[in-house]
Amino acid sequence: MKPNVASLNVAEVKKDFPILNQTNRGKPLVYLDSAATAQKPRRVIEAISSFYSNDYANIHRGIFELSERSTQLYERARETVKQFIHARSADEIVFVSGTTGAINLMAQSYGLSSWQAGDEVILSTMEHHSNIVPWMMLKKSVGIVVKVIPVMEDGTLDMVAYRSLFTSKTKLVSVTHASNVLGVINPVKELAAMAHAEGVPILLDGAQAISHMPVDVQALDCDFYVFSGHKLYGPTGIGVLYGKQALLTAMPPYQGGGGMIETVSFSEVTYARTPQKFEAGTPNMAGAVGLAAAMDYLLAIGMASVYEKEQALLAYAQDKLSAIKGLRIIGTATPKLGVMSFVLDQVHAHDVGTILDHAGVAVRAGHHCAMPLMHRFKVPAMVRASLGIYNDAHDIDVLVDAITSVKRLFQ
Repeated sequence: MKPNVASLNVAEVKKDFPILNQTNRGKPLVYLDSAATAQKPRRVIEAISSFYSNDYANIHRGIFELSERSTQLYERARETVKQFIHARSADEIVFVSGTTGAINLMAQSYGLSSWQAGDEVILSTMEHHSNIVPWMMLKKSVGIVVKVIPVMEDGTLDMVAYRSLFTSKTKLVSVTHASNVLGVINPVKELAAMAHAEGVPILLDGAQAISHMPVDVQALDCDFYVFSGHKLYGPTGIGVLYGKQALLTAMPPYQGGGGMIETVSFSEVTYARTPQKFEAGTPNMAGAVGLAAAMDYLLAIGMASVYEKEQALLAYAQDKLSAIKGLRIIGTATPKLGVMSFVLDQVHAHDVGTILDHAGVAVRAGHHCAMPLMHRFKVPAMVRASLGIYNDAHDIDVLVDAITSVKRLFQ
C-alpha cells in the first residue's frame, strides 16, 4: 500500500529542485543519496546567485553600504539558524565549514586546550569518521583515552554499557543524533541526562538528523550540536557549531587571523567575543546566505511535515525491500530516519550500486565513512538508499525493480 503523504505535496516539492529534471544513463533520475548530500531547491540557488550579483562585499568592517548589506545578510543567517534549532541566543551559533570542521574545532579548542593524558572521551561504534578521527588524533598527540559505546544487533546503543563507561576522567560524550548508516535515532535526551548526572557535557553530531526532523537544542539539553549545510538542502562549505554560551565563552579560539580579534600588538593579542572569535578570516558569506535560504524553505514546509512524510515513505520502502529474498536490512530498530542500508546475498555492494546506476538510481555503496560499524556487522560494505523531501513511492518502486534485476543478473 502506497504511503499517504497528503500533508506534503511531493510532486510540487520535486519541481523546486532543477537537477531532478534530468535523466541518468538514459533513465529518469531517481536520487536516493541524500544522506551523503541533499540536492538544492531553486530558492537556495537563487539566493546565492542574488547575493553574488547584488550584495557581495566583505563583512563587519566595511563602512560602505554594500558591506553593510552583506553583513546584515550574514548575521540574519545566524538568526535564522538560531530559530531553526531553537537556540537561546544567536551568539551560540558559530559558522564553520561543516560537521567535520565543527568537530575538529571542538577537538582542538575544547579538547587540546585543557585535556591531559588519561582524560577520556566517549564515542559510539556507529560514529561517522568525522566524529572519530579528530579524537584519535588527540589520542595520539595528548594520550587521551577513547571509549566506545557498543551497538546492539538491531542498531541501538547499549545503554547499560554506556552508563558503565563514565569515570572521574571522562571529559566529553560525543555521539551522533542519528546514524548515517543505520538511520537509527539515538535517545540523545537520555544520553545527555546521563552524561550531565556525571558532570560531563555532551556533543551531538546532527549531520543526519537536522534535515529529517525538528531539532530543539534547548529541549535536548545538549551542550554542543553540529551539522553541515549541504545535507540540509543548502550549499557545501558551510556548517554550524552550536554551543551553550558559557562553554563557548570559556573555549580558546581554534584559528587566528582577521575578524576574530579585539586588539593586536607584538606583545599581546586579545580576542573578539563569541561567536566571532571562532570565525577567523573572511567567512563563507554566500554559504551562510544559502543555508538560511534552505532553512527558510524547510520552515515554510514545516519540519514536522517533513518528518511525517519521510516516516510514511520509510515504512513503505522497508516493507518493499524486506520482501526481496536474500536482502538484509541492517539497522532495524525504531525510531529511525529515512536511511536504509542493506546487503544482498552473494553480490558485493559496489556491484549493486553500479547496476542500480545504470537503471537511473543513485545510491551509495561502500563503508559510508563508518568502518568500525562495518566491522561490527562483519560486512565489507553496504548499499545505502537514503530519502529526501523530493522522494516518493515511485522512486522506491524503481529501486526495488532495479534490485530485482541485480538478483537476476547474478543468478
